[in-house]
Amino acid sequence: MMRDVLGTITRWHDADIDCAIATIISSQGSIPLPVGSIMAVSRDGAVAGSISGGCVESDIFHEALDVLDTRVPVIRTYAIDDDEAGSIGLMCGGSMRVLVHPAGRADLPGLSAVADPLPETVPVSVATIVSAGELQGRTIVTVGDQVAGTLGNPLLDAEVIKQARRHLEAGSAVTVDMGVTGNCLESDVSVLISSTAQPPHLMVFGAVDFSRALIRSAKALGYRVTLCDARPVFATPERFPEADEVVTMWPHTYLESQTISASTLICVLTHDPKFDVPALTVALRSGAGYVGAMGSRRTHHDRLARLRAAGVTDDELARLSSPIGLDLGAVTPEETAISILAEIIAQRRGGTGSPLGRVDGPIHRSVVPALTAG
Repeated sequence: MMRDVLGTITRWHDADIDCAIATIISSQGSIPLPVGSIMAVSRDGAVAGSISGGCVESDIFHEALDVLDTRVPVIRTYAIDDDEAGSIGLMCGGSMRVLVHPAGRADLPGLSAVADPLPETVPVSVATIVSAGELQGRTIVTVGDQVAGTLGNPLLDAEVIKQARRHLEAGSAVTVDMGVTGNCLESDVSVLISSTAQPPHLMVFGAVDFSRALIRSAKALGYRVTLCDARPVFATPERFPEADEVVTMWPHTYLESQTISASTLICVLTHDPKFDVPALTVALRSGAGYVGAMGSRRTHHDRLARLRAAGVTDDELARLSSPIGLDLGAVTPEETAISILAEIIAQRRGGTGSPLGRVDGPIHRSVVPALTAG
């Protein structure tokens, strides 16, 4: 979402349209969207993004238009208790503080130069001063190695950029305290650094109907997707138009040529031993964040025996999600794709895969620690 909002703001800047940004800067209890979520409002009444899924957007919209007139940032607190039901508040029961501040071209100089277009594969961060004072609302956007905006002091800019890059791959939000000149031993200002990491890279092996459905759903989640199959007749861009790339290569050869990290997700959907075993042998010994393989339970047990014969250890096999996906009762390729992605999300986010009605504790696990720069 952050990428989409920044892209829209960039287009507004190019058209010389003034705008304001609303950012969730802190929260307690359950809220619909995490701290760091942003919503932008243009002078002509257009909206990009969301901060509550609909609970408080109308109020924020009018607040943003007022801020565009006054040029003075404001913080609004939204909460709900039994006496407030039906008023402006969060129906989920939590509370949050929202900073609304001007974000026109003069407030965020250079954004078009670094974010037009905004690369999908590059991590992005937005660092905003959220503490009270004359610097409140000042913002720096970091796109890879490029920077837009200023906090009003070169030394403070340098330290915040350093901190933003430090947290860039986290894909979350953190509040950092520092001095107005960037001194790590002081705490004159609080800076909220929100980042969206490089999107996960989903590698799908097997040019089959299940792959087409999985690719389509994964793109809706913002993943970068590669389809790989050794058979050129089946692995074509025409059959898989949503894939970012279609590779005709033996799966294990392709994997050996790639840089694989925790953000790499590997789904082997071929259920053919001559493809599966070499590919999974490489995948299970890599640093991939997820490795799953499709097949019946009989296929799974046969595959395990073949992998052990190929020298894969029990510790390496423990990383394999097979049969792939969660038990949703999926039947169609589209339902199976949801099952697979549900398992990937649960594993990446620390979810249980259980119905929320049977799980205690907060629905949204994200927390925002307050750190001192250093």
